[in-house]
Amino acid sequence: MTTYDKVKDHPQRFLALTSLTVEEFQHLLPAFVEEYVATYPSTKTLDGQPRVRCAGGGRKARLATMADKLLFILTYHKTYPLQTVLGQCFGLSQSQANEWLQRLTPVLNRALTCLGYAPLRDPAAFQDYDAETEGVLLLLIDGTERRRQRPKNPEKQRAHYSGKKKAHTDKNVILADERTGQVLYLSQTYAGKTHDKEAAVQEDIQYPDGAVLTKDMGFQGYNPVNVHSIQPKKTPKGGWLSHAEQLANRVIARARIKVEHVLAGVKRCRSVKDVFRNTYADFSDWVMQIACALHNLRVNCRQLSLPA
Repeated sequence: MTTYDKVKDHPQRFLALTSLTVEEFQHLLPAFVEEYVATYPSTKTLDGQPRVRCAGGGRKARLATMADKLLFILTYHKTYPLQTVLGQCFGLSQSQANEWLQRLTPVLNRALTCLGYAPLRDPAAFQDYDAETEGVLLLLIDGTERRRQRPKNPEKQRAHYSGKKKAHTDKNVILADERTGQVLYLSQTYAGKTHDKEAAVQEDIQYPDGAVLTKDMGFQGYNPVNVHSIQPKKTPKGGWLSHAEQLANRVIARARIKVEHVLAGVKRCRSVKDVFRNTYADFSDWVMQIACALHNLRVNCRQLSLPA
């Protein structure tokens, strides 16, 4: 049976299971414990009723410690196994694994938000974003699609079918900081048929004045106010680009490729890379926010140094 004590002394195995180092795990653990205790106080049952007997009675828990609980939920999002396989690894049945997933995912989400790693979700609040770095805020915008199971409802099938990916998908738009590589803003989750520009328009993001926004051809015509937009020039039909325009496109591509690296970091969590199987309401949106927050945590700890 997998426990924290068994894997903490094996750095490579621990990283493969959680996407975090042991130090990063320990950095996250206190906030996770605080949120869990606030959500499920020991004086009440899961239904919120006062306990008749003290917590800890009955048979010995499989996820005995808070570290085991955090390891369990991080392993799920990093490796995204079948619930039967996950339960087998942690000594649980499939139904118990499902119950713990539903219980711990919101707790993990709130813990990451409490530590400040979750991206902003309010488009109006982004206008007040205060960058830690001096100078102009350099932003990269891009859309990302995640495959999901084919919906049974015919209307949902048409809405989620992406002609670009030739599959049923969910879509999000992200804003990343070009300097740090962190995800600053994450849009709501849209059906895969929605175009990148349409999703950005529906979000109606309010940008800080003077920000520089680098985008690709998918955002042609998306020009928010008080923002300097940079976009490659498209080759006209039957025409060509000048040498200077080609060089400018290469410079833009070198800057814009960083957002692809950010998305690759986010998709280290297999829950947003593999075909998404969970149909629980809002779960698709939760896992994307968690994946972005875990990416921000790793970037902060490994590139910007872990705060004392």
